[in-house]
Amino acid sequence: MALQDVCKWKAPDTQELSLHLPQHGSWAVPRGCDSQTFLHVHGPRLAHGTTTLAFRFHHGVIAAADTRSSCGNYVACPASLKVIPVHQHLLGTTSGTSADCATWYRVLQRELRLRALRDGQLPSVASAAKLLSVMMSRYRGLDLCVATALCGWDHSGPALFYVYSDGTCLQGDIFSVGSGSPYAYGVLDRSYHYDMTIQEAYALARCAVAHAIHRDAYSGGSVDLFHVQESGWEYVSRSDAYVLYMELENLPESKQELQVETSQIYTEAATLPRAEVGGEFSVEPEEVTPEDSRMPAETETL
Repeated sequence: MALQDVCKWKAPDTQELSLHLPQHGSWAVPRGCDSQTFLHVHGPRLAHGTTTLAFRFHHGVIAAADTRSSCGNYVACPASLKVIPVHQHLLGTTSGTSADCATWYRVLQRELRLRALRDGQLPSVASAAKLLSVMMSRYRGLDLCVATALCGWDHSGPALFYVYSDGTCLQGDIFSVGSGSPYAYGVLDRSYHYDMTIQEAYALARCAVAHAIHRDAYSGGSVDLFHVQESGWEYVSRSDAYVLYMELENLPESKQELQVETSQIYTEAATLPRAEVGGEFSVEPEEVTPEDSRMPAETETL
């Protein structure tokens, strides 16, 4: 006697209404194909997206991201944290599947902690990026989706690496990951330079994410801003993306005035003798005061 007869179990009626995808009768599939197998392979997939960016400059590394976690057309969480601290001098942006990103950052925290206990010092940012890429490359082809930018400060100064779940590991000065990255790159490529001040870097990161959120349907919420310095990482602020974009919309008038003043300066400089035109102007950096909204510099490692 079969177990289903003993338990008096009956198969569910497939003709009843379901909250899940429509039954096979509502889908047109090729002849000779099993409907469930065909839908599993070629069926609709839930789209997801985000906007994260990071860039390296003279005073450290800036990391910024939106806060919307989406699942298809649904907003799963409007205030998620997409920049995950690893240790006091290292953090990373997360893009891809939220569960995969959180799991692999916990694994990275554990491995770096073990190496620090064994070697007596924390590994460099390059070592951490290489370690993460090697660990994830073993699961290539298994639908693992993790794209991250590791931002840190070590003995060589500020460092930035891009790591993908297929084992890719790249070093660079600017990285933007997610569905909103093309819009963020447009702002970064126009205004980025290595010798910018801290306030200029903050403004550039907020502007890039705000523009990406405005154009990308899957990005939204707020803009989280982090700054990695020699003393450790700092949670700078969380700003509403809509308010930021509306403030940027009111900037063209001031930009036009600035362009007029700049053109006047160049006109006056053109009338000066050659020796005076070649003079250099020194601009002292603005003094930056820490903001009240600061997260703890150390995180619990597993």
